[in-house]
Order: sequence, then structure tokens, then C-alpha cells
Amino acid sequence: MAVNLKGKSFLTLLDFTTAEIDYLINLSLDLKAKKRAGIIGDTLLGKNIALIFEKPSTRTRCAFTVGCLDEGGHPEYLGKNDIHLGKIESIEDTARVLGRYFDGIQFRGFSQETAEKLAKYSGVPVWNGLTDEYHPTQILADLMTIKEQFGYLKGINFVYVGDGRNNMGNSLMIGCAKMGLNCTIIAPKSLWPEESLVDTCIAMLGDDQELILTEDVTAVKDADVIYTDVWVSMGEEDQAEARMNLLKPYQVNEKMMTRTGKTETIFMHCLPAVKGAEVTEEVFEKHATVVFDEAENRMHTIKAVMVATAGR
Repeated sequence: MAVNLKGKSFLTLLDFTTAEIDYLINLSLDLKAKKRAGIIGDTLLGKNIALIFEKPSTRTRCAFTVGCLDEGGHPEYLGKNDIHLGKIESIEDTARVLGRYFDGIQFRGFSQETAEKLAKYSGVPVWNGLTDEYHPTQILADLMTIKEQFGYLKGINFVYVGDGRNNMGNSLMIGCAKMGLNCTIIAPKSLWPEESLVDTCIAMLGDDQELILTEDVTAVKDADVIYTDVWVSMGEEDQAEARMNLLKPYQVNEKMMTRTGKTETIFMHCLPAVKGAEVTEEVFEKHATVVFDEAENRMHTIKAVMVATAGR
């Protein structure tokens, strides 16, 4: 089946079919191979891309900038103090202005509703670089990395450990459900994803696919991938001490990795990592090659999203 994503926004993986996500992963692999071979693209030639950042970033900003330039486009960074987004001017009006100037808009900020309004009113593709609810570009890079490591996605046993109700827990659960991975979220019950989203993901599961939520760290048994994220997300710094105490039993350490019963289990992290908190330095450094492949793949997958939705 032919896949055509021209003009489509990338706000959450819930909006994309398995075939569309697979297409984006394969396009990412192709673009990565071309970059490694020194082949320059021109699919964004003459295109202007707005990069709106309410939250700071390393990987997202650099990935969109380099990815856009690699394909001949012009990226324009717009920080939180550079435009009147939702302050003096409504989000709707800002969106309609930016849509007249730009061919695509990246938004990284707090509210998913802001990203959705930008998409609704701008008339151009809008890409979610992170909101409090979802982080779809990261999950695309994660799925690409898993496919590089194992050669396939369907049937992989994926385990996420830590804060299960943040944007990463939400988005990884969706990505696994869409692409046929078995997903286990190990977290304190108070940090499980919203029940409505869990139900949505369960409804998407295939016949031989599982989605498990548990507080039991021994559920890492048979995991092919163990994944974690920071315990204190941006904007939650006032909860740091309580969160650290709550999540101490969920640290990814060598004992946890051994509990999988598999020597080939990989560790993944979306970065930045607080070594000594959610993961020990020993485990992080042992799996650093995979972690930084994952970080590099942000660029290739983000480039693929721009090419597929806004490219010539």
C-alpha cells in the first residue's frame, strides 16, 4: 500500500497507522545511509521551517536544524521570548501568521493543546518536538534503533522502568502497541499512565501482543530492551526529593539487567540521563553505543518526518 503523508501534522503516534510508522522508520534508515555516504538531499529546497521552543533542548533543536539544512531548507529558531505565542497574541492568530511565512512548524513546549491549535490554524504541517503529554519524534527514533539492533520490531519484549505517566511512558506505550512490541511498564502505581490511554493501547494490540503494568521489578524477565527516563521531568523540580525517594527501587542497575535472563538485552535512554539516579553509570556506559545511536537517530527520524510531510 502506497503511503502519502504530504501535509499531515505529526502530533502523536495515535494519528498514524502501523504502515505509516513503518514507512517513516524505513525512510529514516534510507536517509541515514545516504548521509553516511555523503549524499545530500534537496527535498526541502526553498522551504522555510519554524522551530518554536518553549522548553530548552539539545537533541530536538539540533536534529531539526541539521535535518532541515541537510535537505536544503532554512530553519528559523523562535524561542519563548521571540514571538507572542499565547501572550499578547492568541495561539490561533500566531498560527495563521506563521502559516503564511513557513512551510512547516516544529513546536516543543508544555501544552499538547497548543500543538493541536498550531496544526489546526496554520495550514501547514506541525511537528510535536515534545509536550507534557507526548514525545512522538523520540519514539520514532527509539523504534528505529530497536530495529537496527534486532532486525525487527514485532514480538520484541520492551520494558519501561520508572515514571510511567510522563510523556515518554505514554508515547512508548503507544509506539509499542502500534508496532507489535510487547510492552511492560514497571512503575509505582501512582505513576502509571492514565487508564483511558491504557485502554486505547490495549484496543490496538494484536492477538499475540501484551501490555502489562506492574510495580514488580522482577517483571524485567525476558526483556529484550530495558528503557528508562529521568525521574523528574521539566517543570516538576519542586517534586524532586519525593520522586527520587519513590523511584529508588526502580533504578536500572546491573542486578536488574541480569534479571532479564538474556545476555543480549539492550539498555536505552532518551537523554539527558542523571547517572546514579534512574540508571547507574556502569549500565549506562556499558550500553553507551546504543544510547548514542538512539540520540543520533533523532536526527534521521526527524528529517524523515519533515521530508515525508513537507518535502517536495
